Amino acid sequence: MFSKACEYGIKACVFIAQESVAGKRVNLKQISKSINSPEAYTAKILQQLVRSNVIASVKGKMGGFEMDPDHLNEVKLVHIIKAIDGDGLYHSCILGLVECDAKKPCALHSRVFEIRNDLRKMLEQTSMFNLIDDIENGLAFLKH
Repeated sequence: MFSKACEYGIKACVFIAQESVAGKRVNLKQISKSINSPEAYTAKILQQLVRSNVIASVKGKMGGFEMDPDHLNEVKLVHIIKAIDGDGLYHSCILGLVECDAKKPCALHSRVFEIRNDLRKMLEQTSMFNLIDDIENGLAFLKH
């Protein structure tokens, strides 16, 4: 459903959020190892997230990546997805057709309309706080 970069971005944000709540900043190596992603690829993803103000980067000896623990409820999944993949998830044709809209729909257009609306709601309502809370309460996991 999401690109590989987006999957890594979501996992990286969850890891960064968890560590930020514990008062820690994390570096590229820690993030890459935690989400099982190549460092160079992870670095590019983190740059996109920093540029979009989803995460913060602090330079220096005690630097690293962090998220403001007081604002984890405001950082929604939609922010991560838009930073990495844009908003094509909502608009692009599920069959990959160039022209597909309500006036000229593909064979699946009307069938996925409600699903996309439900997905949009979930992405706009689910915050980093929700995700780390589920993990901490044993309702979800980040690693196998």
